[in-house]
Amino acid sequence: MIKEAIILAGGLGTRLRSEVAELPKCMAPVKGLPFLHYVIEYCKGEGIERFVFSLGYKYEVIAEYLLREQKDIVYECCIEDEPLGTGGAIRKACMYAKESNLAVLNGDTLYRANIREAGSFHSKMKSDCTLTLKPMYQFDRYGVVDIDETGAIQTFREKHYYEEGLINGGIYILNRESFIKEPFPEKFSFEKDYLEKLTSQRRFYGIKQDGYFIDIGIPEDYRRAQMEL
Repeated sequence: MIKEAIILAGGLGTRLRSEVAELPKCMAPVKGLPFLHYVIEYCKGEGIERFVFSLGYKYEVIAEYLLREQKDIVYECCIEDEPLGTGGAIRKACMYAKESNLAVLNGDTLYRANIREAGSFHSKMKSDCTLTLKPMYQFDRYGVVDIDETGAIQTFREKHYYEEGLINGGIYILNRESFIKEPFPEKFSFEKDYLEKLTSQRRFYGIKQDGYFIDIGIPEDYRRAQMEL
């Protein structure tokens, strides 16, 4: 069972400036609550008992919110002095984590995947990293992930218009110990330098899960979140 999660919450929220003041993206208010609130509540419902928050831009805002409003969760904050890329941020946060296998989520995306099911599949396949894959139709904002009949990831396809496909939902089940052994520089991309470059050399799997999905990275979807959450 997956009991620990890293939440990547260092986003600048540049594209949301037309909608909200200069806040970390995950702190954009939705129905009077920071978007991060909904991510934390989802995780708790999936059995997460301990959190590591990877913070950067205006980290004090998030740290104060956690201290004031999230007194019932067990957590630590991992603060980047400078942007490390998604890979560098995850690796640094892994140093604060305790579990051998953990979930990694984005603080500005709510994807109600089944973490319990993904964790069981991850263990069964002895996976280094398992991706939760969201079925999507008529889209051009995301790339596509191809898997074989066992769930092993075959290819990552670039962003362009697709009639249908499986997208990377942004929730990973990660073998922490194998990941931190990888010889990466301090700054690197989790998606490009780890997943895409090492697809044929590591045990990467994907599991299809058609849960609710919203990414508030653009104003249109941020406004949609106000209606749906």
